[in-house]
Amino acid sequence: MGTGIASINHVALYVNDLEAAKDFFVTYLGATSNDEYHNPTTDFRSYFLSFDGNTRLDHDTPPAWKITPSPFARTGYVHVAFSLGSTQAVDDLTARLKADGYEVLSGPRTTGDGYYESCIIAIEGNQIELTV
Repeated sequence: MGTGIASINHVALYVNDLEAAKDFFVTYLGATSNDEYHNPTTDFRSYFLSFDGNTRLDHDTPPAWKITPSPFARTGYVHVAFSLGSTQAVDDLTARLKADGYEVLSGPRTTGDGYYESCIIAIEGNQIELTV
């Protein structure tokens, strides 16, 4: 474990369809959501989604403009990885997401650096990694 003085509090993701993004994380990854925050002055809207282990994802719709999706292979943050606890859970959720129409980019497989994972394209073209 690291000995740094900081820990990641949350990761934020801008999306065009706030409800669809929330539903994805709640339905497939077991997130719990707070009530929607809405600033009526700027029309900014967001949800904080909580996962086991005190991990949180903040997803927002930006005020007064919309973001166009970017290709998944780009500089900056590449993906968010979710630990599912077992290879069987990775296999099962990958199959479920594929059956529900999500693109499976890779896996499930063991990578060269020893991770068992699959990568899914979801939430407006963003990559989600499922791992043990």
